[in-house]
Amino acid sequence: MLVPEAGDELVAAYDIEIRAVAPGLGDRVPARRVPLADRLPQHERILVPAPLRTLRLANGLAEFVRGHLAAAGPLALRVTNTAHADPTDLQLLDVLERRVPELEIVREPSGPPRPAPSYTLGPELDRYRNEGFHHAMAEAGEALLPTLPEGGEEWWTLAHRTATALAALDREDEARELLDRGRRASTDPKNLATAAYATAMLLVRHHDPGRRDPHEALAWINQAVALTSLLPDRRERAFHLSFDLNGKALVQVRLGRAEEAMRLVQEAVDLAERDLAPHQPIHRLVLRANRAQLLAMRGDLEAALADLDAAVAADPGYPDYYVDRGNLLYRLGRPDEAEADYESAMRAGPPFPEPYYNRSEVRYARGDAAGALADLDHAIELDPDFSDAYVNRAGLLVALDELDRAEADVGRDPGNPFLLSVRGQIEAARGDLVEARKAFDSALERAPDLAAAWAGRGALAFEEGDAHAAVADLTRAIELQDGAEVRFNRAYALRSLGEVAAARADLLRAAALAPGDDQIREALADLT
Repeated sequence: MLVPEAGDELVAAYDIEIRAVAPGLGDRVPARRVPLADRLPQHERILVPAPLRTLRLANGLAEFVRGHLAAAGPLALRVTNTAHADPTDLQLLDVLERRVPELEIVREPSGPPRPAPSYTLGPELDRYRNEGFHHAMAEAGEALLPTLPEGGEEWWTLAHRTATALAALDREDEARELLDRGRRASTDPKNLATAAYATAMLLVRHHDPGRRDPHEALAWINQAVALTSLLPDRRERAFHLSFDLNGKALVQVRLGRAEEAMRLVQEAVDLAERDLAPHQPIHRLVLRANRAQLLAMRGDLEAALADLDAAVAADPGYPDYYVDRGNLLYRLGRPDEAEADYESAMRAGPPFPEPYYNRSEVRYARGDAAGALADLDHAIELDPDFSDAYVNRAGLLVALDELDRAEADVGRDPGNPFLLSVRGQIEAARGDLVEARKAFDSALERAPDLAAAWAGRGALAFEEGDAHAAVADLTRAIELQDGAEVRFNRAYALRSLGEVAAARADLLRAAALAPGDDQIREALADLT
């Protein structure tokens, strides 16, 4: 085993990951990073990790192994019976092979027969849920549910957890059938309400966008609210009703009713603070974090920041709140604080790509193209399926004149409108204006509101000598997403048409958006 041989500092750096996959090493690996959930009883741990949680753990373990082997030397690992391995174990092997060149892994599909898993209700079932081991949770549920009286309290508890795991694994039909079984077997209002809530979430979060149905989801969530409103115990009612009101708010957001969603979340916050505090701290934090998102949507950034400040202060071991707050701080024009939050997210838990992806934007905005590229490279190393990172990296590589590398990123998904827009930039940089226009036109056919494609086509039109078309396209880009670069480009087009006052106005706006940009400052000086 590697842990006993590794240095204490390295082990401590990956305490969460090691303790998650090897709980028997708990005495050897003290908990250093402890989120609020780990200090609460099981019934107050309401957050279920997202499906990518296991990828975070795998990346952390890969970095631990790589750090150890850098000092200890190469290692060979023989893995038998991989044909019957749990998908989470296979994910770990994939990450180790990809990220740890010092480790040679030999996979053998066959091996000793895999003994039938022995599942029991208790702490190991809790561990699967808490750590986001959704495959194991689904398998355990399928094995144990037939052994329990259908519709009883133990059955319902396990059914809810199993349905959540199935939904996370893109097995929504099986989750729905399980919830329907419970509805046929029980008249318990609390469990029926939870099943109605879960059904609504299946309908608004379905992995297949074509099968999402917020209107049907609204019918189910209304049923949940009606049932939990009638629960006799004040604290139990406050918990379940505020949960359901929060879920209804999500449905309303999907229906385009942001103000009604805000009203519902505020009602949930008020109810939870009045009847639950100081209990259920994570639930109350989630409500405030959700209120922050809605406040930010309506433009009330300072109020949103106050909610996220409270969330971070109450649970400094939860990385995602740092990312959310960092994004908000960046919108508020406070990039240094945003960067600090992204770096706090990197330290607080297992590695994941979002903080690196977001920090790359901060670095690029301050002129650190190399740092931005390094962050995007690392984000993609952590998650090779992180499509947004390829879009940004391809665009950055064009700016750095690394066109072949940019083209390789674009080629990963040729029909992606964002990457088609980058394709247009590549062709324009190579001087093929015809292919560039085709790429921008294709991007806009797929995504008519893609500001980057309008901006790119506008810049191309100016290069082709059509300043009027350039102004039209750049104006549409600004309507969709204002920015210093697009303002700068429109200013040049306006100036070529003799509209000096309008050009100056654009440059003044560009200077306000990017106060440190020397090109904008020089262009303004030329107009005076």
